[in-house]
Amino acid sequence: MKRWLVLIWVCLLWGCERPAPEYSWQLPYNMPPPPIPADNPLTPAKVALGRQLFYDPGLSANGLQSCGSCHQQAYGFSQPAVRSVGSTGEPHRRNPLALVNVAYNTDFTWAHDGLGSLEAQILIPMFGESPRELNISAAPQRVLERLQHGPYPALFDAAFGDSSADFDRVNQALASFVRTLVSFDSPFDQYAYGQIDSALSESQIRGMNLFYSERLECFHCHGGFNFSQSSVHANMQVNVRRFHNTGLYDVDGKGAYPDDDPGLIEISGQMKDMGRFRAPSLRNVAVTAPYMHDGSIATLEEVIDFYDRGGNSHGGHNIYRSPFIRPLNLKEQEKQDLLAFLQGLTDHSFLTNPAFAAPGEH
Repeated sequence: MKRWLVLIWVCLLWGCERPAPEYSWQLPYNMPPPPIPADNPLTPAKVALGRQLFYDPGLSANGLQSCGSCHQQAYGFSQPAVRSVGSTGEPHRRNPLALVNVAYNTDFTWAHDGLGSLEAQILIPMFGESPRELNISAAPQRVLERLQHGPYPALFDAAFGDSSADFDRVNQALASFVRTLVSFDSPFDQYAYGQIDSALSESQIRGMNLFYSERLECFHCHGGFNFSQSSVHANMQVNVRRFHNTGLYDVDGKGAYPDDDPGLIEISGQMKDMGRFRAPSLRNVAVTAPYMHDGSIATLEEVIDFYDRGGNSHGGHNIYRSPFIRPLNLKEQEKQDLLAFLQGLTDHSFLTNPAFAAPGEH
């Protein structure tokens, strides 16, 4: 019997599972795709399920809050709030990070160097108890029961081959959707990669030159294609992790941060990590106010002023502050140019892309 007839006979008798189609990235021609974990391949069906879950308040124990409550598309998937508040009303101690190009991240959250994947990070808002965000641990069966109704049986079946819902699958689907939130169509991208000279104004070009100058050295912490050193793509061989003390606090005149949030030192236990936080991407930074890990700086203009004066050490001897943080002595026009450049990192197509919006909104 010919081989193809044997294969047809076997498939008819036992069933043959067709391989799931791969997700088609919408990336610039010169941007490699992000790395994808082998145990959670990216598929359109998994992304569709993750999108539905991301915007569903039923994923929280009390049914009052979704992932999208704190990560809002119009604000670069951040939130215009100093600090997040969980589904139970418990405030988070940190400002909600924007979800932009996080598929390329090597580190997640503000100050943790042990979370190596989106899947690991997403478990925190799902099951974390300090603070309680989705608070699934309070009623896991109730949450799973909700996933037996509405669009979910068909979505789980399309994504995983059957309609059963469990939290491993929920986690994989959420991570899959969040991976697709890519942003590479700002005026800066059009100028730098699309070679459209008119995409940036003269002021923005002056600001860009300042940003990349050795005088300001902004690019040392916010460098690379994602304006963050905590980024990697599929073709990169070096995994660079970067956490920095910007001199935001100096409570004892020696560089100490407040006890309720001293940064990476909480994880490492090493004094050198006092006040160190991850440098987030600056993509869409103009729409993600307020700023810093605790939301303590209200506007982008104030952020520029903060770095211009070299942090908040007030003359103290801060041994933990990054050597890149020092008085810059910017002129007023230079501040305006730098602000204009940062505004040129806004990708309006990302902020309005219907593929990233809640199902049914567009």
